[in-house]
Amino acid sequence: MSRTYDFAVIGAGVFGAWTAHYLQRAGAQVALVDAYGAANSRASSAGETRVIRAGYGPDELYTRWAARSLPLWREFFDRVGLRLFHRTGVLWLCTDEDPYTRQLLDVLKSNEVQFEKLSAADIGQRYPQFVFEDVTWGVLETQSGLLMARQAVQSLVKEAVRSGVDYQIASVLPPSGNGTLSQVKTSTGSVSAATFVFACGPWLPKLFLELLAQRIFITRQEVFFLGPPPGSTDYCSPQMPVWLHHGHPDIPYALPDIENRGLKIAFDRHGSSFDPDSGSRVVQATAIDRLRAFLKKHLPAMHDAPILETRICQYENTSNGDFLIDRHPDFNNVWIAGGGSGHGFKHGPAVADYLSARILHNAPAEPRFSVATKQTVQMRAVY
Repeated sequence: MSRTYDFAVIGAGVFGAWTAHYLQRAGAQVALVDAYGAANSRASSAGETRVIRAGYGPDELYTRWAARSLPLWREFFDRVGLRLFHRTGVLWLCTDEDPYTRQLLDVLKSNEVQFEKLSAADIGQRYPQFVFEDVTWGVLETQSGLLMARQAVQSLVKEAVRSGVDYQIASVLPPSGNGTLSQVKTSTGSVSAATFVFACGPWLPKLFLELLAQRIFITRQEVFFLGPPPGSTDYCSPQMPVWLHHGHPDIPYALPDIENRGLKIAFDRHGSSFDPDSGSRVVQATAIDRLRAFLKKHLPAMHDAPILETRICQYENTSNGDFLIDRHPDFNNVWIAGGGSGHGFKHGPAVADYLSARILHNAPAEPRFSVATKQTVQMRAVY
């Protein structure tokens, strides 16, 4: 007789892996299913590194969640004996005309997040690599930094399996019907469970076409790793922190050279529509040209730096950037967790904590995460 699990979690990315972890620790029998494997090269949770920072402008909810998630990440890494968090600091480059970072400062204070406020002179003295003539001050989150994303997710799944989670590689077919879902069909058979959690990021619109095809927007995002000059440590921590410039038209962000992979840099603008299964993951020449122009003006010593690696990842954006964490309106035992919107990775522990509390204990819902709030026109408000 085939086994029926308490929970089947579809998607072994950061949301799914943490959710399986929380449900299993609550005593449940859990299946974790992924089409390509944890942190595979198509996954939104793949890639080497992700920023973990508390700053979200005036948005206190995500600041609280980030502040909650960081110690949970660190506790997990300590437990499995891996160094997958690097406390590089996260520097917000600010201008007097940018209300986002002024409000960010107030929220960090009220949530007791440790930071330094830096003048333009301070920034120029500490980080002479940068040339941003519009920057008049900065905020350095001293305890923030970056997570080793691929290794972190794969370690979460490995630990889940060691603890008793049944991990399967299989693609899941779109569910049909309504009411109570008893099983999902897969490429290798089927999985039966009392409750299903779909945490499969950019594949959510494919699995729930009618509900989500016009509410989650999948976009192509280009990332570069650049080789510093020979003998230079100017682009390694602590000489360079993670940094972001929200006030710049292209919203650039960069992560220091970790494990000798090179300086990671990208622009937080939404790219073109993208298919996570079949989309080409080769960077476009126009993206390289834009990068070179940016480097020449703002990181001149890296203008001609060799491109060591490139990556095409994807965002799964909701209309305004809020997460989607809610019960499916047509099924009483199906939950959806997605809409990471390019900023979700860091929040993996908080997402799982919230979702498991909703499922297991009927904890209060956050209205912002409901299906009902997701619109069909993008008007991004969360960064």
